[in-house]
Amino acid sequence: MILQGKRVALPPAPVVHKQFEAHVAATPDAVAVFWAGRQVTYAELDVKANRFAHFLAARGHGRGAKVGVCLDYSIDMIVAILGTLKAGAAYVPFDPAYPAARLQLLLGQVPDLALIAASPATAAMVESADAELIDLEQLSDDLAGLPATAPDVTVTGDDVCYAVFTSGSTGTPKLTAVRHEGWFNLMNWLKLEYGLHSGSNHLVVSAFGFDLSQRSLMTPLFCGATQNLMASRNFDAMMAYRMLSERDVRVVHCASSTLYLLVDWETARGGDALTRLDYVLFGGEALKAERLTDWARREGNTCTLLHQYGVAECTDVATSYDLAAYRPGEQAIPPVGRPAYNTDIHLLDEDLRGVAAGEQGEICISGASVGAGYLNNGPENAKFTTIEVDGEPRRVYRTGDRGYVTEAGELIVLGRIDAQVKVRGMRIDPTDIERALARLAGVREAAVAITYTDSGEAELIAFIVPAGDDLAEDDLRTRLMETLPRNMVPARFMNIPRIPLSPHGKVDRAALVDACRNQYANSGTAA
Repeated sequence: MILQGKRVALPPAPVVHKQFEAHVAATPDAVAVFWAGRQVTYAELDVKANRFAHFLAARGHGRGAKVGVCLDYSIDMIVAILGTLKAGAAYVPFDPAYPAARLQLLLGQVPDLALIAASPATAAMVESADAELIDLEQLSDDLAGLPATAPDVTVTGDDVCYAVFTSGSTGTPKLTAVRHEGWFNLMNWLKLEYGLHSGSNHLVVSAFGFDLSQRSLMTPLFCGATQNLMASRNFDAMMAYRMLSERDVRVVHCASSTLYLLVDWETARGGDALTRLDYVLFGGEALKAERLTDWARREGNTCTLLHQYGVAECTDVATSYDLAAYRPGEQAIPPVGRPAYNTDIHLLDEDLRGVAAGEQGEICISGASVGAGYLNNGPENAKFTTIEVDGEPRRVYRTGDRGYVTEAGELIVLGRIDAQVKVRGMRIDPTDIERALARLAGVREAAVAITYTDSGEAELIAFIVPAGDDLAEDDLRTRLMETLPRNMVPARFMNIPRIPLSPHGKVDRAALVDACRNQYANSGTAA
């Protein structure tokens, strides 16, 4: 089974920063970035980025080099990213919101890092790196003496533009590289398919280390719009909502859990800044559509919700679906839609053969969005493989996700193949249980995590955010058994005030398990 994205021609050199430079020439005085009460125009940002590019080139950090960026959201961050791209190098985000131990682990995965752009507030976090640390603010006088024009560097669509860390099954983060062609193709699709333009101002609400944040950062500059950055290292719902209200923001990219927080904030306070947006592009985890239903049906809500699917290894987004078309009574799981331009979705069996329409298979991605592979993990590159399509070889990435295609030609993602666990001898996916819990009266939100008993047996624990008073464990279990087989009913249920989120805005299951262990340790019961 193959879902084919529309074929759209790309320029001979599909390079993202060239699109930014076109806007510099056309609208030099337009505001490019707003942050902490300061703003820079397209022309001013271009000069700053050009000078940083010359700085890198003078040190020999051009094509093929990797430049670390460990900065809080700021104008300097955008300068470092654009300057790195203009030099022909690739940037690697080191998110200062991460714990110190996590940053040390990530630094160890990039032994050939050219240098790291940091600040007085972040330098200590990455000082153990072998690479040179630089501070753009302290270098301002030196940079001012460098050329204001772009360096003469040839960059191709096959060159790597950035590399982000993604989780590794062995516990070692994988550094996955994205090509200019894939990044250009993604933003060109967003611009053409959804009509993004110079008024499509953005606000970044996700953590810098998140793959989603890379297109969130660059898309407005690709379209000639304004990028708005919060002066906060961590997500701040109050600040985000205030900026949505005051800065004429039209587009937000975020994880599903972050969208729930913004919807809750607006609902509790009776505002309308979120409903007046043009688009929210979201995904990254299983959608709990019931969290959005009442808000989406509000009178006067003109915001289009685009439910998207993709992986970091394939430039973040592969498919998209307008959630307005979703009918809960007809489909248990909201679709993630159809492929982006120049992108195909393949549903394959274990032998990498196509499955029939409606059958489940592993979701594989081919086309312009497929990245350059993992830079630090040779064995894992086996996920990038070649299959034969119509007698021709096709490079694909095996996502490890399972899904199927509906009769209407929409992709449904069922969950991770490796997320399935054997409980009492049968394989199950915790996501299926979360969906069943969310349909129970009195349940506002739910998450299911896996723990192991002293004897090594897998055990399911359900964490419930009640809509009102705490829900009784026996009642939840009884109602769940009306729709699920006994082996899929969690062994324990815990009422909690909220679902914890990771820095990327996704459900933090490790934190849930830790909370469970602490509770049972305090009660003297084994978790």
